[in-house]
Amino acid sequence: MAEGDALHVDVVAADRRVWEGPATSVIARTSEGDVGILVGHEPFLAVLVPCVVEILTTEGTREIIAVDGGFLSVAQNRVAVLSQFGRLAREISIRDAEHELAEAEKHLNAGDIETENYQHYLRASAQLRAAQRAQSH
Repeated sequence: MAEGDALHVDVVAADRRVWEGPATSVIARTSEGDVGILVGHEPFLAVLVPCVVEILTTEGTREIIAVDGGFLSVAQNRVAVLSQFGRLAREISIRDAEHELAEAEKHLNAGDIETENYQHYLRASAQLRAAQRAQSH
């Protein structure tokens, strides 16, 4: 596949580069809804909500990544996903993600609805969805 036939994708969290490489498509959820990015996509900047980012690599494999919001930038076949938190689905244990989500729900159900607790709930939900999606592929 020629360079002009692929996207260059870079997923960066606050503490590390989560994934980088060539891809044929990227799917993510923005504050306006789901978006799919293909080669030749118009320049685009969007706010991400906590979600699963799915990348189809040029080798035909899927990279599934949980993020807790952030930004998505597209320009000249370069896609940047920038998030405070990002984790590859293969690094996430479904059991641990379920436990983390239950803990976050317990705080919210107890009326502790501070922004930090709600963000924890959203991040835990994204991690569980990513782990489950990776297991089903």
